[in-house]
Amino acid sequence: MDFWRSFQSGVWQEEINLRDFIQKNYTFYPGDASFLCGTTARTDRVRAEVDRLLVLENEKGGVLDVETDKVSSLLTFEPGYVLKDDEIIVGLQTDKPLKRAVNPFAGYRNAVQACKAYGYEIGENIKNEFRYRTTHNTGVFRVYTDTMKKARHAGVLTGLPDAYARGRIIGDYRRIALYGMDYLIAKRREDKKRIGEREMTSETIHLVEDIERQLEFMGQLVEMASSYGFDISRPAMNAREAVQWLYFGYLGAVKEQNGAANSIGRISEFLDIYIERDLREGTIDETAAQEMIDDLVLKMRLVRHLRTPEYNELFAGDPVWVTLSLAGIGEDGRPLVTKTCYRFLQTLYNLGPSAEPNITVLWSQKLPEAFKRFCAKVSIDTDSIQYENDDVMREEFGDDYSIACCVSAMKTGKQMQFFGARCNLAKVLLMALNGGKDELHGEQIAPEGEIFAEEVLNYDKVLNAFKSYAAWMAKLYVNTMNVIHYMHDRYAYERLMMSLHDVEPERLMAFGISGFSVLADSLSAIKFARVTPIKDERGLIVDFKTEGEFPKYGNDDDRVDEIAAWIAKFFYEELCKTPCYRGAKHTLSILTITSNVVYGAKTGSTPDGRKKGEPFAPGANPMHGRDAEGALSSLNSVAKISYDCCMDGISNTFSITPDALGSDDENRISNLVHVLDGYFIQSAHHLNVNVLNRQKLIDAMENPALYPSLTIRVSGYAVNFNKLSKDKQLEVISRTFHEKM
Repeated sequence: MDFWRSFQSGVWQEEINLRDFIQKNYTFYPGDASFLCGTTARTDRVRAEVDRLLVLENEKGGVLDVETDKVSSLLTFEPGYVLKDDEIIVGLQTDKPLKRAVNPFAGYRNAVQACKAYGYEIGENIKNEFRYRTTHNTGVFRVYTDTMKKARHAGVLTGLPDAYARGRIIGDYRRIALYGMDYLIAKRREDKKRIGEREMTSETIHLVEDIERQLEFMGQLVEMASSYGFDISRPAMNAREAVQWLYFGYLGAVKEQNGAANSIGRISEFLDIYIERDLREGTIDETAAQEMIDDLVLKMRLVRHLRTPEYNELFAGDPVWVTLSLAGIGEDGRPLVTKTCYRFLQTLYNLGPSAEPNITVLWSQKLPEAFKRFCAKVSIDTDSIQYENDDVMREEFGDDYSIACCVSAMKTGKQMQFFGARCNLAKVLLMALNGGKDELHGEQIAPEGEIFAEEVLNYDKVLNAFKSYAAWMAKLYVNTMNVIHYMHDRYAYERLMMSLHDVEPERLMAFGISGFSVLADSLSAIKFARVTPIKDERGLIVDFKTEGEFPKYGNDDDRVDEIAAWIAKFFYEELCKTPCYRGAKHTLSILTITSNVVYGAKTGSTPDGRKKGEPFAPGANPMHGRDAEGALSSLNSVAKISYDCCMDGISNTFSITPDALGSDDENRISNLVHVLDGYFIQSAHHLNVNVLNRQKLIDAMENPALYPSLTIRVSGYAVNFNKLSKDKQLEVISRTFHEKM
């Protein structure tokens, strides 16, 4: 077919197989960044209009406009444009840029609250439509047990996706460009016929209904694209169509679902194949190639969802987590570095630093040195990219996986994830010491047990109590997630995104730990120092007297680092004892986003010396200021946590001053490459990199107008520093900024 002219043939022509297509057709680029182009006048005009709208959005308190009379979906809105005559890649969630839509399927009450928070009122049409409709949120709270509700309220289980769309599902949007929607629809109809011939068990019925819902939205996606004047029923003919077709798939997904972390996946190698063909045919030049990527990234930066203030409290900075995965190594040993990997990184210069898309470099020791150095330069200049260890993830997920949200790997189009928020393990320790009671409110949440006496704590006795309560907590956590995702499938199913997966994907259930380093240091204090609990008038332990020194996580000290590694392994194994909904595979992360501030606010004083209400460290980071032995020691501690029990990710946010990294730009680039290689060769999983001085953040907090685009990495993603609330800005400023290697 002319759509596939000059492509190398393969299995991909007989079945939906994007990996085979990419492996047979991509062009490895071992060179440097010298070929890259800056912006064109056209790009500058579009960017200027986007920047103008972003200023207006900030002036209006973070929300520019809301459409309150229509429920968001693929065909709800007329086509929208930024500057129609200047756009190469088109399509907006609504009919105007930055205008937010109402999506009440996850929770009607939440949608009402979100509108009111920004001065809007839900329209009568939506009120009438949802008067008798059950939403995901309603279904969840019908089934929640009293214990689940208590644990949620107390903040032992926190950040649960029970009141908003779950996210972390990555449609394989590349399929639309390569095959066209007619072919994909025909294949899905074949799937329905084949599966419908099985015995009609509850799972078969569930799956057949899912397929029918998918087919409905696949047809609507074709209509949506047609409204913009494009026929995506056929494959893409050239690079511009490949980018546009792929983006239409992503656009349909974010019109339909407002879930956290609607990532775009691993698309650079795929798009590069089309760009290289057009370059060979002489229909575009490098300037045009960069223009397409710039325009696509501008569209990603415009994605918006309507959120409640409570949601924004958990996930600060209004993030969308349009995570974009770059590079890595193929299973045959060839680097998956293309010129389009460079082009996506170049957007951080052409368009300025930004939190979106959440650019993630899949790092390997085998990546070309020139690419490593360019990545390091971009990190130093923009603080806008993160790194994950491809050498570790490739063993589990192959060479065609994508990153969802912040740090979570999935085989693209072949795996999906049930996202599961966090369990506050620091608070579980306090519950164990207080016989199952919440230390703040005194409510009995877990089974009643012994309240420890006001005497020096015995490590073995504390550890046994913690194990018992953590095991109870793990079972409650899995069962809570099962309720959430049963109801989400029933009332807020991601029809379009799941249509761009294999019909029976493997399911992952993502659990998470918060308070990780607080728990590690607390157990270390009990083991190596003298910790005496202090009770209040209720007889509950509310504080601790800690005497003597104890090893602190983050200083490459095996005495405490082994405790930290044990925590992750033990809790993961306990989670695995309770089956997951739809046979999902248990995975675990140590990732808090910026919610470490909220989680800390719900937790009393802990044996490590942290006081009631103080923030936790983010993710797997050591507590602020405790990693006193330098940057490398801090990294070495985190690297000891095994990815085998944390396949949902181990988030580490690393901040170092420019002078500590090197005396000049070339030294800093070389040293950062060495740091990344040295960290990841230990099988460490993830690293955010910030290269800046603390004073810069203090100045930005006091004079935000002087730093309109200051972007920093926080915990698996980046934010515009000015969009953080004051308490979260202060927490970021209080983190360790390494001043020595």
